[in-house]
Amino acid sequence: MNKLTHIDTKGNPAMVDVSVKQITQRVAVAQSIVELGEEIIAELKDGELFSKKGPVFHTAIIAGTMGAKKTAELIPFCHPVGMEDCKIEITTQGTQAIITCTAKVEAKTGIEMEAITGASIAAITIYDMCKAMSHHIEIISTRLLEKTGGKKDFKFA
Repeated sequence: MNKLTHIDTKGNPAMVDVSVKQITQRVAVAQSIVELGEEIIAELKDGELFSKKGPVFHTAIIAGTMGAKKTAELIPFCHPVGMEDCKIEITTQGTQAIITCTAKVEAKTGIEMEAITGASIAAITIYDMCKAMSHHIEIISTRLLEKTGGKKDFKFA
């Protein structure tokens, strides 16, 4: 059984002490998938959706980047890191929007939570901007696809 890292020896919630860790280049890639449905995807023009609120995917990219930058403010034991890069790409496949967020940092702790937050906020933004067209929108999944740097690398199989 794995030991939970955010619990101290007395069972209390605690931030992980990263002071003894080495600084390494860390990269994380996360993905969110949003099921838009036929009605909304039919409005797709040149890789973008336009709602009454404006360009959906472009706005979601900005919102996701802003969310990634605020991750340590949202998740209690997430260390603030000086994120050095955050890229969000949105593609469509069938009736789904596929959001990929790649975050990079050179630090003592990882960047996975920032990538996951970026993808999540972009997905929620797509929902918000498209809900006037249909409420049959579903955020199907959000997951870490891969991470490098730190103790061990990870790739979702």
